[in-house]
Amino acid sequence: MTASAASRVHFRTCNLCEAMCGLRIELEGNRITSIRGDEEDPFSRGHICPKALALQDLHEDPDRLRHPMRRTASGWERVSWDDALDETARRIHAIQTEHGRDAVAAYLGNPNVHNLGSIMFGPQFLRALRTRNRYSATSVDQLPHQLVAYLMFGHQLLVPIPDIDRTRYMLVMGANPLASNGSLMTAPDVRTRLRAIQQRGGRVVVVDPRRTETARIADSHVFIRPGTDALLLLALLHVALVEGTPRPGHLAAHVDGLDTVRALARDFTPERVAPHTGVPADVVRGIARDFLAAEGAVCYGRMGLSTQPFGSLCQWLINVLNTVTGNLDHEGGAMFTQPAFDIVGGPKALGIGRGSIGRWKSRVRGLPEFGGELPSAVLAEEMLTPGDGRIRALITSAGNPVLSTPNGAQLDKALGGLDFMVSIDPYLNETTRHAHLILPPVSPLERSHYDIAFHALAVRNTAKYSPALFEPGPDGRHDWQIFLALQHRLETLRKGRPSVRSLLKYQAVSRLGPERVLDLGLRLGPHGARFHPLKQGLTLKKLREAPHGVDLGPLKPCLLQRLQTKDRRVNLAPEPLVADVKRLAEAFPAAGAHEVRDGELLLIGRRHLRDNNSWMHNVSGLVKGKPRCTLMMHPEDAARRGLADGAEVTITSRVGAVTVPVSVTNDVMPGVVSLPHGYGHGRQGTRLAVAGEHAGASINDLTDDKALDVLSGNAAFSGTPVQVRPAASASATPAA
Repeated sequence: MTASAASRVHFRTCNLCEAMCGLRIELEGNRITSIRGDEEDPFSRGHICPKALALQDLHEDPDRLRHPMRRTASGWERVSWDDALDETARRIHAIQTEHGRDAVAAYLGNPNVHNLGSIMFGPQFLRALRTRNRYSATSVDQLPHQLVAYLMFGHQLLVPIPDIDRTRYMLVMGANPLASNGSLMTAPDVRTRLRAIQQRGGRVVVVDPRRTETARIADSHVFIRPGTDALLLLALLHVALVEGTPRPGHLAAHVDGLDTVRALARDFTPERVAPHTGVPADVVRGIARDFLAAEGAVCYGRMGLSTQPFGSLCQWLINVLNTVTGNLDHEGGAMFTQPAFDIVGGPKALGIGRGSIGRWKSRVRGLPEFGGELPSAVLAEEMLTPGDGRIRALITSAGNPVLSTPNGAQLDKALGGLDFMVSIDPYLNETTRHAHLILPPVSPLERSHYDIAFHALAVRNTAKYSPALFEPGPDGRHDWQIFLALQHRLETLRKGRPSVRSLLKYQAVSRLGPERVLDLGLRLGPHGARFHPLKQGLTLKKLREAPHGVDLGPLKPCLLQRLQTKDRRVNLAPEPLVADVKRLAEAFPAAGAHEVRDGELLLIGRRHLRDNNSWMHNVSGLVKGKPRCTLMMHPEDAARRGLADGAEVTITSRVGAVTVPVSVTNDVMPGVVSLPHGYGHGRQGTRLAVAGEHAGASINDLTDDKALDVLSGNAAFSGTPVQVRPAASASATPAA
């Protein structure tokens, strides 16, 4: 083979975060020699972040499992796929037969949303389980966004997206897009996009308890006490609606509830909320005036707002602010995508419904389901609490809830008592170490890719398909193949005998695969042949012929066409949200002021550009450098405790304690401390060599499973009350 024949170039989308950056991958034979940004990608235009290079490391990682494993008394042993799948289905069926359908639970982690096959075939498998005990990373992340979208617009995925490329005033609350690369705002090269706002005469304002990477490049940064953002938003609405005049623009004739929200905002003056938020009244009025005066303004809030006790109120009030100022469904404001594969109006076979709430409740605490899932914060108690309906078996897929859900130590204990556990996962990590069987899927580079979810959350309408770079080995299985094989076996066991019809169906769906479903969705989507006759519509074939992707244009006003409410109107004042304002007012009374219990600090999380939740710490190139798992603390708080920079401290909460070094910095406000998410790799029984050398401590050994956003059930990580002392004065809870 000649050198030229051995060399090739592959174009694909990076799937390691939400940004959808285009990659140019060069190979010699089957060896990757270079990964860099694809300058011809119309969306990312050559930009990548350090995580992109990790695709090669993940593919080649010696710790990545490449065949099924069974846990035995003497350790892990290799088993065949047929044996592993048969045993999994048999044990699930036996437990459900003896103890009921809900005795088996399922937990899906974030990477499933970045996986074409998983997002298409995972829901079918979950339906086949017939259990109400379904959980996912949704309820430790963005559930308030989905609940609010469902209540206001009629569909849980009809989420407004900041039109960052045309706005002239961007108010960022509890978000750090320079570290996240945008979250529920797919926007590669966020730094350049934010700089462009300033270059065209606009402003970027960040409100956050920490001076984040995004805050450092903003025009101004405002500290706010954790958990009080809903108060600030109501004060902004007071200025806009009570002291000013609402102007909902072209939506005016299609919005219900304006008078209701005006009445709610009346009592929340900037002066009334200032003692609680720590934001001076004149600063609030200044932000409101600038927001109202801008030709195109948008308020955007993410994790810091969603993961607090009033997360749903925050996301609702952001939508209200954008609406009453004329910035919803308006250029430069908060807009809606028209993705080529439309998960709002597209194929129902995906099982992504409009949403639901309260169709059933959790057994122990009585928390309502949303969209067919229960809050992940109740998963451990549903395993540990005796009685009918107790969870006895668990299926996890691409999730590490021991590190990513509140009170992880309690879940760690609960997993050890299960009758059966199986994990569809490529790693032996802090969660999967409890599994009886691990079914590892192929690497990201061994599967094709299309971002169904993140094209629907992007700041521009684009479409891009990436074929697999490498063919899986003979023992490789795709996630969707594992889901489908388990589903077929379960259905066969329930019928009591093999069925020719069932076998033919299984074989037909296996041949169909993700690509044919994707092609159908593209053809039926807003840019497909259904709406563009004469063969001008988008198809998978056309995407294959455009390896850099296809630009479908900027976001356009389209809400009135995409509304899913029964009356086709925007519900600005959904009753559950309106009623929850009373809980907010009682928590922060008008006559009250911010009170601090003796020595108490409020713990918030943080993210780093080189981190991605809990599963990127086994890549040496991403964890090198100064240790990142440190507790940020303001100098005043450190001085009161006699702490010097770098000292070991023990952090204690209601549920546990951890020990980490302290980093004394002015980047957090007094009374607030910050610990990163995703660490805690020191537990025994894992197989993560690099991560083990940078173990750190898990913030979720401190966060409280009893702290929730009442409306959605989303975990309230942000603002966990903690005590911090020199490590010598207390001992940390040992890892199991």
